[in-house]
Parts: sequence; C-alpha cells; structure tokens
Amino acid sequence: MSMSRFACMRLLGARLQDELVVLSLGGAVDEWYNAAPHMREASLFQQQLGCVTPEAFGLAVGLPHRRVVSLDTDGGLLFNLGILATLGNERPENLFVVVWDNEQYQSIGGPRTHTASGTVDLAAIARGAGVRQAFTATTLDEFDGLCAEGLVAREPYLLVAKTDGVLEPGIRRKHSDGREDKYVFVRHVEKTEGITIMGPSEHN
Repeated sequence: MSMSRFACMRLLGARLQDELVVLSLGGAVDEWYNAAPHMREASLFQQQLGCVTPEAFGLAVGLPHRRVVSLDTDGGLLFNLGILATLGNERPENLFVVVWDNEQYQSIGGPRTHTASGTVDLAAIARGAGVRQAFTATTLDEFDGLCAEGLVAREPYLLVAKTDGVLEPGIRRKHSDGREDKYVFVRHVEKTEGITIMGPSEHN
C-alpha cells in the first residue's frame, strides 16, 4: 500500500508555521513548492542525495529553539545511512525527518532502490541506530497522526512515508535555481531570527 506524496505534503504543510525545511532534488521540489506555498521562503530546496538530513541536523544544532524538518527520500537516505547513527548519538530535540519512500530513484528514470526488495526497512535501521521514535506510514490518516507527534517530539523523530511513484500533474514548476533558493532561505532565517548570516560583499 502506498500514498500520494503530494497529498502527504499538503497534510504536513497544513501543520507548519515557523519551522525550517530542507528537501531533496527531484519531483519532490515542485510538489512541495505547490503543496505548502506559505513555506517557500522557509524551505531550502534542491539539496543533493545524502545531504538533506545532515544539513537539517546542522540547522537543528545551530538553532536549537527552532523546529527543523528534513524532507528526505529513500534514495537520499540510503546514500548516507551514517546520519542515523549521528542522530541516535547526538539526539537533537528539534529535528523531524520525513522520508518519502517510493522505492525508486525517480529523478533519473525510476530504477529501484533497496527498499523495493521488501527486506530493507528504513525505520528499523533508524531504530537500530538509536533513533527510538522511527515509524512507517502507509495511509494518509496514519501519516497525519505521526506528523502531529513528530512536530512536538523532544527527540529526533523519523517518519518513513510509503508513497507511490506518480508525480502530481498540472502543478506549477519552481523556476528559481539553487543559488537563488539559498539566498531566499538565508534571508528568511536572518529576518526571523534577527541575526546576520551573510553580510554585504567586501569591495577592494
């Protein structure tokens, strides 16, 4: 059984207000851009496979009073399973990890990931690495309920969402590139935190 990723995103987006979000490349970018338009400035788009949850972890450590959401993928997490051991050891209290598991590398044509075998369980791997709150959702009701728990948990919380491989049709494409997205995100953090991260350029 699998769910629409876009439907899941809309449920999650409805629960977010001042959180910071880091997400991967691929079809999830355009879907999140449309599913949660109020979170566009607060979302760091198009991070490389294996980097999404580590970057979210860094944000969570740097801003311990702020809830950080990682929107990772099965392929991306499989690229860097070591981050789960880091979460298990460091135990950030403000990090919620959602893994979109469609059992394929969708952005390169759909070759299967290891989760398609039926033997690789990312939530179980996370629990084995010390992330005690790690679960798998296969229905929208289950997903929404676990999101509610994950967003208030006081320890790292991981939710694997078993989604289908169907891209949401007819949605607006995100036209900004990664460099522009980075500056939009940094300026949002500066504004909402009252800090300076990237000051004016130095001219000789």
